[in-house]
Amino acid sequence: MNLVHAGLGAAVAVGVLSALLALITPRRLRLVPVGVGTVLVGAFGVLAGAVAVAGQAYSVEIPALLPLFGVSFAVDALSGLFLVVTGGVAIAVAVYGIGYARHGLDGRGVQAVLPLFVLAMLLVPAAASVGTFLVCWELMALTSLVLVLAEHQQRDTVAVAGRWYAVMTHLGMVAILIGLLVLVAHSADDSFPALRAAATNLSPVVANVVFVLTLVGFTSKAGILPLHAWLPRAHPEAPSHVSALMSAAMVNLGIYGIARVGFDLLGGGPRWWWLLVLVLGALSAVYGILQAAMSSDLKRLLGNSTTENMGLVLVGVGAAGLFASAGDDVLAGVALSAALLHVINHAAFKTLLFLSAGSVLHATGSRDLDALGGLRAGMPVTTWGFGLGALAASALPPGTAFVSEWLLLQALIHGLPASGAATAIVMPVAVAAVALTAGLAVATFVKAFGVGFLARPRSSAAANATESPVSMLAGMGLAAVACVTLALVPSVVLPAVGSASTMTLGTAQPAVSGQVTLQLNGVAGALSPLLLTVALLVVSVVLVGAVRLIAARRARRTARLWDCGAGPLSPRMEYTATSFAEPLQRVFDDVVQPEQDIDVTHHQESSYLVQAVEYRQRVPDRLERRLYEPVLRLITAWGSVARRLATGSVHRYLGYGFYTVCGLLILLVVIR
Repeated sequence: MNLVHAGLGAAVAVGVLSALLALITPRRLRLVPVGVGTVLVGAFGVLAGAVAVAGQAYSVEIPALLPLFGVSFAVDALSGLFLVVTGGVAIAVAVYGIGYARHGLDGRGVQAVLPLFVLAMLLVPAAASVGTFLVCWELMALTSLVLVLAEHQQRDTVAVAGRWYAVMTHLGMVAILIGLLVLVAHSADDSFPALRAAATNLSPVVANVVFVLTLVGFTSKAGILPLHAWLPRAHPEAPSHVSALMSAAMVNLGIYGIARVGFDLLGGGPRWWWLLVLVLGALSAVYGILQAAMSSDLKRLLGNSTTENMGLVLVGVGAAGLFASAGDDVLAGVALSAALLHVINHAAFKTLLFLSAGSVLHATGSRDLDALGGLRAGMPVTTWGFGLGALAASALPPGTAFVSEWLLLQALIHGLPASGAATAIVMPVAVAAVALTAGLAVATFVKAFGVGFLARPRSSAAANATESPVSMLAGMGLAAVACVTLALVPSVVLPAVGSASTMTLGTAQPAVSGQVTLQLNGVAGALSPLLLTVALLVVSVVLVGAVRLIAARRARRTARLWDCGAGPLSPRMEYTATSFAEPLQRVFDDVVQPEQDIDVTHHQESSYLVQAVEYRQRVPDRLERRLYEPVLRLITAWGSVARRLATGSVHRYLGYGFYTVCGLLILLVVIR
């Protein structure tokens, strides 16, 4: 029996059944069966992906299911890796959602769409033809849009975020559609094997057009600059468990699309393709973490962090393509392994961070870090969860992201002597971008965790916050276990990463191997995360013990903390998220270009006496201001002009049609 076939078939059946149950089950009984059904969809996806990564092949064609092109599925090692990641995220999110959705998200529509969204994400990497891929991609886009708009009645900003997401995701879909149709036009049919065969005879111009168009569409889904504008809007406004699904699972499929088309269907391509990919990734990583460092909205911060991490993944993909085009299969394998491992790591810690942020939002009704603080007293489990996620995202040992970023740096550093002027310039810049990103990530998550959880409460909601329901904590616990496992024993996923990278690049052996110590094959480099963690713990225990031993020999005296004679410290005297980020803002002032406004109100009796001072600061997206605002103004102006054509006269509309047909006939006569 083919377990890939069984897993995908069961996922489809359970997903559809869960959606039907959501429509017919009473509200008070709806959440548990839908949640359990979504867990099973994710579990079956993990099963199918794990079996495919282990080497079991699978393909199926159903010609009569869809008109014109039918349906075709095939799962290989690369598809299997993304199936495992998507299914794993779905399991934690579904368990969490049983408790989270009890407050306004238990309607039929939202609950019916959730398992379908997970199912669509599982079917995208399993698609084996252009028609099937586009149908599954569009199903994923539509179901995610419905979930983003789930709370549109509570906040006006949800509708704005939904419009941005709808427009950008469908523009990306159009780019992918055109690019793949150009490729299909030069092949026997739309199946992936036919496309691979046709790619060997493509002219460079056609191959370039296909790659650039699909790159535009896939980077839009991954939140890569400059097509990232939807991400920091949609992630904060979507329900938190949906944000986790989108940020930890859906954006990964943009990376999958680039790898599938660039490496597999087109066979690699010239060097400039991958230089472009690497540069886009480096810019996205630095810009995304800068925006996250400036943000005081907890979920917006995490959304910008997703742009950063997808940028790091893209750096690895670009470096892998660059090395492969130069014939260096060893470094290409290391770079692609680092990228795929970071996809897995990011899925784990971003799931935990978004679920923890949802727990905070559930307890306080706020995601503004400037209004939070002191949550560790009322929400100890959530505090531990977010703290673990912050450590995992900070690229510090023993964090989860540390291993994959270490692998990425190893590939880039060993590639510094590469030939070519462009490569010689880009590689050091990429190393600097990864290092800068790691440092800024530490500052960003120290701000989020310290200001939001460890400081004094700055609002009554934060002071009175209580812990979340058990199901929410269980979902966070599953993500936390994944983070710890990947941080200490990343070798558990190395076989999957190795199979996917060797299959994608066509190399003979995995680039990374080992159980306790990770060993790079073909280049010098080794790392043992477990032993490094043990060493850090031993040093920490020794230092703390020594300090306590020295302190025990001295007499203790209780005294109030120094407060400059101003009395007991109040929450107004502590750092907020805005003030914490202000030094970083000054350093990168020319990049982020903040907008500041100060209003000073004087007493009526005397202009020398100040009654109040109001300070406002906003850090807008500079790319939005320079790129999107002119386009939006142009569209608005065009819409105003177009109104003159729509007068309501049927005779005029018939005239438009008549003149258009006549013009087309004249054009055909001329060109023929």
